[in-house]
Amino acid sequence: MSRRASGLKAWVIQRVSAIYLALFGTYLAIRFAFAAPADHAAMIAWVTTPWVAVGLLVFVPVLLAHAWVGIRDVLMDYVKPIGLRVTALSLFGLLFLASGLWAVQAIIVARIA
Repeated sequence: MSRRASGLKAWVIQRVSAIYLALFGTYLAIRFAFAAPADHAAMIAWVTTPWVAVGLLVFVPVLLAHAWVGIRDVLMDYVKPIGLRVTALSLFGLLFLASGLWAVQAIIVARIA
């Protein structure tokens, strides 16, 4: 059986991305629960620290890859008409691409400001 046919790559992406999302999400939850930035300036200062900025820049594509693999698997399993499936996959792909570009732009603008 080939790796492509087995779905191993999608399975690994889903599991590895879930681990990163869980760890970084836990960090964010704890950070905001116990030491939330007091105002907008403090939030920008926190987001622009190198480790947080890198963490967020990694978080965005990991989140989008996780979402893509999940929605793709659901659509491939449950949407049988090929035209509807291709349309839905295309729309979700465009949505995820636009969301990713917007998120990265927001992080970069925060670093510049």
